[in-house]
This record gives sequence, structure tokens and C-alpha cells, in this order.
Amino acid sequence: MPFDDYGVLCGTLRQHFRDTPDTEGAWFHVNLRVEAPDGRYKCAVDVDSHDSATGVQWKVFTVDASALGPVAALAPGYHDLARKAGSGALDYIRHPALRSGPNLPALPLPRLLKDLLGRWLPPSRPWTSGSNLDAALALEPILVVGRPVLVFGEPFNAGLGMHNIHQNQGDPYGSQWWDENGTWQDGATMTRRPDGRYDVFLNKFSTQKDHTDASGHPV
Repeated sequence: MPFDDYGVLCGTLRQHFRDTPDTEGAWFHVNLRVEAPDGRYKCAVDVDSHDSATGVQWKVFTVDASALGPVAALAPGYHDLARKAGSGALDYIRHPALRSGPNLPALPLPRLLKDLLGRWLPPSRPWTSGSNLDAALALEPILVVGRPVLVFGEPFNAGLGMHNIHQNQGDPYGSQWWDENGTWQDGATMTRRPDGRYDVFLNKFSTQKDHTDASGHPV
């Protein structure tokens, strides 16, 4: 079943650092420390298994605050989000500002023709594949200490923190994460630029599919 809790942490980035080889365990993270009114949150951004060279994919881009819906205007702190369009929740596949579909002509094309074009035209924001180090190097430039930050994912059960900061749907049948698949519950890291726009880091595992059904399972 999808996560019991999903939301966004709004705060100020105070620190970031990578896992060290003796602490990373099975998964490698870029760790954030985010200041909010109720304390300092620990946020672990997954950037793949430490023993995999190509298991992680990511993209970095910039969006206007208005593209994020109500979350850009939320007060500092953690906020639960409804798992649906328009709530501020994220879905890599369905959210207009995040999805990776092709740049289709701005014409009133029939749905069938658009679907066919979508299979042949390259995506407007393709995924980059690489190692955990490559992913960390892609994320770190947007992690400017002192910037306002939005961290989407699942809150810790105990203590102040966020995890599952990555795509949370499309995991294959038989995997240990199949039961957690769900739409409108994807994680992400965003920092606000001086011009008010947001730098966005999206990340997923190479085993996660880009097409899912209404339950978040791969199709």
C-alpha cells in the first residue's frame, strides 16, 4: 500500500554532506540538515546502492514557484499533502511541471496521434544515468546553504526527518518496494533561487518504470 504519511518539509538548508564509506550501509545518501520552527530535520536523499555503477537516474532543472501549486507559499515546517493533483503533491509521471514527455507541437492534435508522437519523439527532460558519485555531484550545486528548501517524501516515524526522497512508484512486481508503490507521493529536493524560482533535483532507481497505473504499479 502507499505510504501512511507523505508531505513536504519547508525550511532553510543549514548543512549537507555525503555518507562516508563506514556509515553508508546498503544505500548511499546525500544528507541534508534543514532548519524549521520545530527543530533541525535530518533528510536522507537516496542516490543509489554504493556497489552499483548505473543504478540511479536523475535530472536537474528549474521551475517557477507557480508551477509547484500551494507548496511554494507554505509556512516553514512539515506539512502533510493529499495524494492527488493540485494539492502540492509530486508525481514524476503526472505532474505537469515534472513529467518527461516529449515537446509536442502546440496544435489541437487527436489523442491517438499525440500518443504515437510521444513514442517517437525524444523526452523534453531525459533522465541521466550514472554512479552514486555522479548523482551526488549533480545534486550538490543546488544545495546552497542558507537557501529556502522544499524536501518531499515520507517523514520519520520518530524524530525530525524525511526519507524516501526519490520516486516512489513504478517498482517492479516481486521487489521489496512493490507494496509501497503509489501515485502522487514522489520525493524530491528543491531549493529557492534569489529570483524566486526553484532548482529541482529528481531521482529514481533504474529498476523503476516511467509508466504506471492508478495504483503506481508499472505498466
